[in-house]
Amino acid sequence: MGEVLDREMAKKFLKELSPSEQYYFLNKVNEAVYKNGYVPDEDLFYYCYFLTLKERLRTVTPYITEGYLRYIYAEGLKDVEDSIKLYKERIDSKRSLSGRELPKRLK
Repeated sequence: MGEVLDREMAKKFLKELSPSEQYYFLNKVNEAVYKNGYVPDEDLFYYCYFLTLKERLRTVTPYITEGYLRYIYAEGLKDVEDSIKLYKERIDSKRSLSGRELPKRLK
């Protein structure tokens, strides 16, 4: 049942992404769950979603030449990085509580 909910939640995020961004998002989710031991939940999906948005902004950077666009880019990047930090803290606290903390030698 939990896996079905995870898939439905992931679909919600995937609808807003391009095919290459979907691939990036799913790789980040798989890496977080299977390599880093995070619990697959909504906070993890938001964390990976904001990582994907940061990657999207990174790919747009070469095309920003106007001053106001650089300002919008900088503010958008700051907001995305703040969200990444917030969700990283949330998923870290859940991993600690769930007992899925990885041994130090595996990190």
